[in-house]
Amino acid sequence: MKYKYTYRNGALYAFLDIITMGIFLLILMKRIQKEIEEITNKKFVPYWKMYLLGIVTLFIPCVIWISNIADELNKKAKELKIEGKLTSFNNMFYWNIPGLITIFGPLYCTYIFFDTLNKIEIKLNEE
Repeated sequence: MKYKYTYRNGALYAFLDIITMGIFLLILMKRIQKEIEEITNKKFVPYWKMYLLGIVTLFIPCVIWISNIADELNKKAKELKIEGKLTSFNNMFYWNIPGLITIFGPLYCTYIFFDTLNKIEIKLNEE
C-alpha cells in the first residue's frame, strides 16, 4: 500500500501541542491514528477518548496511549529492518513524564516518534 508521505517534524508538533494545551495533537491525531492503524493492522482506542479522560487525570492516559502506539511502531520498524534511533514505549513514557520538567523531554520523544513513523512510511512506499 502506498502512503501519502509527508515529513512530520515531531519537535514542532510537540511544541505546538504544549502551547495549545493538547488541542493541536487532539486534532492532528485522528488522521495520524488512521495511518498507524493501517501500518500496524491494529485498532486502538480513539485518542480523543484518552484526551477526555486525561483532562481529569493529568493527561497520564494520553501518555500511556501514545507510549503503546510508539511500541507498536517500534515493532513494525524492526520488522521492516529499519535501523537507527527508533521510538519505543520507554522512550515515549519516560521522556514525557519525568522529562516534562524540562520542555526538552516531550520535544525529543515526539520528534523520535514521528521520525520513526516517517521512516516506516518511506520504507513501505519503497516496497
